[in-house]
Amino acid sequence: MARVAIVTGGTRGIGRAICENLRDSGFTVAANYGGNDQKAQEFTAETGIKAYKWDVGDHEASLAGCAQVGEDLGPIDAVVNNAGITRDGTLHKMSYEDWHEVMRVNLGGCFNMAKACFPGMRERKWGRIVNIGSINGQAGQYGQVNYAAAKSGIHGFTKALAQEGAKFGVTVNAIAPGYIDTDMVAAVPEPVLEKIVAKIPVGRLGQASEIARAVGFFCSEEAGFVTGSTMSVNGGQHMY
Repeated sequence: MARVAIVTGGTRGIGRAICENLRDSGFTVAANYGGNDQKAQEFTAETGIKAYKWDVGDHEASLAGCAQVGEDLGPIDAVVNNAGITRDGTLHKMSYEDWHEVMRVNLGGCFNMAKACFPGMRERKWGRIVNIGSINGQAGQYGQVNYAAAKSGIHGFTKALAQEGAKFGVTVNAIAPGYIDTDMVAAVPEPVLEKIVAKIPVGRLGQASEIARAVGFFCSEEAGFVTGSTMSVNGGQHMY
């Protein structure tokens, strides 16, 4: 019987690439999404992967959503916390709502999804949790105190939960992507994008498929001895 994986923010961009990679690796995949029903319907039609709508920043909705996935597809063996939002601005101009919403979704979503799925993984003595952090959670970024704090928090969350899960066969790891060629990055003005690429040693943006392959490794049987790790996939832009 195929293992079941759920990917938050899974219908577009990096999330979609992760869903397709896990599907091709033999997982039965569910894609969570937060807003765009039309895109989700197109995603399901094109990939055959069922999409489920809820706000990962909502604790009760996450518990109910994961329960529904479990009922439809079977116990959840792997969770990829990919969903994230931005509300950029300098601290001077940032509202409390902009701070709170990014923390609620980006970091709170990791807690909510783990809370829903970690107990079952412990009981079954096998599980994979992969959290998508960011280069900006490692190095910081001007105008992103909320996003950088949330993503940095994800890296700490990963290391702490990894220690809880290790003896139960549950690994918890993180990916820290650099600048990836997605719709979000495509919206950056060309002169700004050129300056970003100029700072990437390999001389290009990353591809969503490159993040997906890293996630696929962490979710595999072969990665059973890897936990509490953060893999930087950023073309050499930030090393530490």
